[in-house]
Formats: sequence, C-alpha cells, structure tokens
Amino acid sequence: MPESDLITIGTFARSCGITASALRFYDDSGLLAPAGVDETTGYRYYAPAQVDRAVTIRRLRDIDMPLDGIARVLAADPHDAARLIDQHMTRLVERTQQARRTAEVVKTTLGEPSGWWVATVRGPVLAAAVEQILAATGTDPDLPVLAGVRLEVTPESLTLTATDRYRLSTRTLVPEQAGSPDWAATVDGADLSAALPEIRGAHLLDIEAGERNVRFRTPEGAARGCRTLTGPFPDHHSLLAALPEARTHVVVSKQELMGALEQQRARYLRLTVAADSLAVSSTTEQPVTALSALVNGPPGDLVFGFTILYPAVATAIGPDVRLDIGGPIDPMVVRSADHGDLTTLAMPADPAIIDAENGSPS
Repeated sequence: MPESDLITIGTFARSCGITASALRFYDDSGLLAPAGVDETTGYRYYAPAQVDRAVTIRRLRDIDMPLDGIARVLAADPHDAARLIDQHMTRLVERTQQARRTAEVVKTTLGEPSGWWVATVRGPVLAAAVEQILAATGTDPDLPVLAGVRLEVTPESLTLTATDRYRLSTRTLVPEQAGSPDWAATVDGADLSAALPEIRGAHLLDIEAGERNVRFRTPEGAARGCRTLTGPFPDHHSLLAALPEARTHVVVSKQELMGALEQQRARYLRLTVAADSLAVSSTTEQPVTALSALVNGPPGDLVFGFTILYPAVATAIGPDVRLDIGGPIDPMVVRSADHGDLTTLAMPADPAIIDAENGSPS
C-alpha cells in the first residue's frame, strides 16, 4: 500500500475509539501491528483496512477477554471464534455470580441487617414460577421498574407479577409458611434470573426483606441477595379487575399452537377463531395453519405481535392452553386449561397493522 494511504496512529485511534497508548500495547502484544513504521521517528502508521480488527479487539476487551483469548478468537474461523466468545461469557457470568455471593457474605460479616422473614417456599416451585414470569418483564429505560418482578406475600399466598405494558404475567403460589402483615416489593429481574440456580437447588427457602434487597436463604444459612427496584409498579390489580368478561373461550394444544406460531416468519400474526378451530396466519401470501380447538363463544380474529404472543403461550402450564377473548382490542387472557395459577395477558395489535408491517400487497 502506498505510504500516502496510511494514517497516523492518532487519527487511526480516534476512528477506532481506542487510545494511541492502547494501540502501542496491542502492537507490543502481537495483536495489531501497524502497517508501517517510520525508521527515523519510530512513528506508527495504520491502514484503513485495519479498523475492523482494531474495533473487534476493543470490543473483546470491553467484555474483559484476556489478550491470549483475543489472539485465539482472531486466529479462529467464525464458528470457532463464536464458540470461544461463548465460553468466555460463560466464565464471566460464573465469576459475576461468585462475586455476588462473596459480596453477600462480606456484607453479613460487616453487620448489615439480615432483614425480616416474610415467607418460606419450596425452591424448585419458586424457580419455575420466576422463569415463567420473567418473560413479561420490560426494558424501557424510562420505566426501570418494568424490568422487575413484583413479589406480594399474604398469609395465604405468594404472587409474582411482571409486565412490559404489552403483556402481563402473574402466578400465585401457596407458601409453606408466610408472615404477617402483608408485604410486597419489586425485585430486579436480572438478579432473579442470575439467582435461579441457587433457588432451584434449595428444597426450602426463606424469603427475607431488607431495606434495599430481598434475600433467599437456605436452611443451612446460605443466602442470595437480589436488589429491589424503586418506583411505583403498575396497578395490575385494577387492570385485572377491569378486564371485560370474555365472550369466547378457546382450548387448544399448547404444542400445536406453538408449532403453528413458529411456522410463521412475520412480525405480526392473526388468530382466527371458528366454530371448532383456531387458525394462525400472517399475510394473504403465507400459509394458514388451522388447529382443532374447543370453542365456546362467537367467532372472530385478533392480531398480535409475535414477540408478545409466543412467550405468553410458551410459558403456559400443562399440555393445553385456554384463550379467553373479549374483543379485538381487549387483552386476551392466556392460561392453562386446567391449572389456573398462571395467567398472562397479551395486548392485541391494531388489525390494520398486519398488512402494512408484513408487506401484504394492497
């Protein structure tokens, strides 16, 4: 390459989002040698084609990959490179989880109040409920509380609820024991997800409420803390109470419905209810999948975003799901046909959107 096409280390560094000192370090480490070095001044010069490699190195460093790991990724083919990155992320998550556990031990050693007991539950049952509810959490940066799971304890029940405003999932468990008075908190969903292995592995867990966190403690004394989120959680009780009475009830095989949804490739899907069937379609050009169903009520159709409807069906309990349908713009209730302790609300989309979004010809 002609020297006139090379760029200085400072210009190259700015184009890659890397400091010049980091580029010198990568050169010394054998990860990114300059395209040329001035023999008199020692100045390093780089080629524009090296930007992609430099940015890749920077991003791998951003996820704390060591230099020898980066070298292996850069030398590998795309398949092996992806595998190496996945292995690194697994180790990174394990280290983070261990760090959280260590932090809890240190805080206890330093005398942080252990919190007060609110309930005792079976670990595997709680873990299963958390996994089902997490699918409805949100990622709105303006409403961080939607990234949490609402825990509500009464002397008779433990209820978990999550919503992203387009869907809502709630499940009620019967605790082994529960305290009084009633208690509620919104627990960070990411922390709950990370705590699932410990929760699932404990036969019994005490739920303890602290000022800024909730702890799940085993009979042996091991505890896992999860942060609580501030801010008001959406009034899901009023939403559930205000739901219009369902006009149509549909019972259909969960696996068959999931399979029909998976066959469609569009962002928005249409559910069409007939006398004894439920049809899944997207645009007029896509095949229609008709499923045998038990239908009680008038026919009709609704439109849903795939990312809203599919998780609502996938997290349902049991072999069959029941769809309770009010009207074309009312939330559809998705629940197990014979297990009523998990309920999910899925908000329909505007029926006119399906052709516009899916590209159906006018």
